[in-house]
Amino acid sequence: MKRFDIKTPTDMQAARAFLERCVARVSLGDADGAREASVREIVQAVRDRGDAAVAEYTERFDGVTLAPNQFELTREEIEAASEQVPRHLIAMLERAQENIRGFHARNLRESWEERMADGSMYGQRVTPMQSAGVYVPGGKAFYPSSVLMNIVPARVAGVQEIIMVSPPSYKGSIHPAVVAAARLAGATRVFRIGGAQAIAALAFGTEQVPAAVKITGPGNAYVTAAKAMVRGAVDIDSEAGPSEVAVIADGDANPAHIAAEMLAQAEHDEDAMCLLFTTSEAVADATVEQLRLRAPQLKRAAIIEKSLEQFGGVVVTPDLDVAIELVNFVAPEHVSIQTEYAQRIADKIVNAGAVMIGSLTPVAVGDYYAGPNHILPTMGRARYSSPLSAEDFRKVTNVMLYSRERLLRDAHDIEEMATLEGLEAHAESVTMRLKDMR
Repeated sequence: MKRFDIKTPTDMQAARAFLERCVARVSLGDADGAREASVREIVQAVRDRGDAAVAEYTERFDGVTLAPNQFELTREEIEAASEQVPRHLIAMLERAQENIRGFHARNLRESWEERMADGSMYGQRVTPMQSAGVYVPGGKAFYPSSVLMNIVPARVAGVQEIIMVSPPSYKGSIHPAVVAAARLAGATRVFRIGGAQAIAALAFGTEQVPAAVKITGPGNAYVTAAKAMVRGAVDIDSEAGPSEVAVIADGDANPAHIAAEMLAQAEHDEDAMCLLFTTSEAVADATVEQLRLRAPQLKRAAIIEKSLEQFGGVVVTPDLDVAIELVNFVAPEHVSIQTEYAQRIADKIVNAGAVMIGSLTPVAVGDYYAGPNHILPTMGRARYSSPLSAEDFRKVTNVMLYSRERLLRDAHDIEEMATLEGLEAHAESVTMRLKDMR
């Protein structure tokens, strides 16, 4: 881990340089273009050859041989997988789903229109997208929580067809808990395919896999690159990177709690970013010691140690205002505030995917259960983008109706605007109607 004690402008400059590198995640870079070229080849092959290419890449990358008619789980397979999951876990998923549903239902826009006395009308029609493709990772771990976080908002939005894809990394298929979550949340179809080939199949469609209007869900660097390449053919949620957390702590914070938040993100991925900003040298020292003691005891110790080595940092700041400034500069996925008067600090965080206020609010409550979505902007994108929501699965159509009276009133201004822009046919489209009304 890197450590910075900010006492001079030079210290601040060094800290900011390190933070810039963390946000950019240099290890994700593709300096020679090999990854991009590989993903482009996969996407084009699926576009050209469809299911045959998907089957080839599934065998090459996942080590699973599937005929195209085996990509999709049958209803019987879904039911059988779900029955393998203990009832108490199903009940837990049901409770989490209700929390997620309740949260996302609160911010839906409604269609509206306004009618004027002359009979004119304008407004907006809000409608769900016709279909969504949901990607659920399945390589290093399995993520039923990601199933809920993708599918439940789509359902709340009113999407009728929800196609889930996930790699066949559990005994040649998808982990039963993931399948059970998909069934519970309302996936209409489930496919055991993953990687860039699954993204391409969802984007362009194959004989077996229907094309989706929007693709959502996290994935590795190859999945992320594929989503970026198919953007335009379909909509995507974001080009999400590895997990991130920034902890803001004062001298009264519990180092064990701070270390727990950093370890929880570090275990996701070698490229996860875990930062501590604290006003206390003692807390900084104690947190580093907690990390040293705890990390080797965890099952994913090798991943954690690599993450902390690459993108772990402790920054001792002269005051909390500097900590806030640096966190807003980083714009992290998660911010954990473990200070006195934590709400006041939270009010000053303007660039973050999610803010956890107080030491009793671990990031895990948002990851799994509270209701807000855990699909969040990463790699600095919280400066301009937002968590996945039900609204991301809906679209707006503007509608308008002009009466004779209103067209007569506004025609001159519209003609003037069109003439100003040099668009003669626009002006004539109004002028001819005025002539027809005479």
